[in-house]
Amino acid sequence: MRARQVAVCGPRECTGEERAAARSVGALLARAGVVVLCGGGSGVMAAVVDGVRSAGGLVIGIRPGDDTDDATPGLSAVVATGLGEARNAVLVRSADAVIAVGGSWGTLSEIALARRAGIPVVGLRTWTVLDADGRALADAVPAASSPEDAVRQALGRG
Repeated sequence: MRARQVAVCGPRECTGEERAAARSVGALLARAGVVVLCGGGSGVMAAVVDGVRSAGGLVIGIRPGDDTDDATPGLSAVVATGLGEARNAVLVRSADAVIAVGGSWGTLSEIALARRAGIPVVGLRTWTVLDADGRALADAVPAASSPEDAVRQALGRG
């Protein structure tokens, strides 16, 4: 049986609160024995790498470019896709669940790609999706109240 894989998505440029949340999410996922996937860049991605590594876990970066040299330090492995932003599809399709921390256009695309593929998404300080009448679609990106809650939801533990 393979280990569960959870992608953590978020912006290259993030707030201190988003950075701290991503680091906590990474550490919690690692302690749960989850393989963590991320974009392998700066910001939220680097913070999740720090969290996973602090807990002795495995974290894989899925990069948009052709080489691995621009990846954030500390990754367990790097996949250089050469796909540009299309790598977002590779990232989320490789995951059993996605946790979105913070929000950027790239994060929004990852949320949309995951939802379209039927992959569960949990949001922590991220986008709220509205219907045509301006009402929040709660089932689109269920909000987590904390890193612990985000990991519980992503792992299907309530």
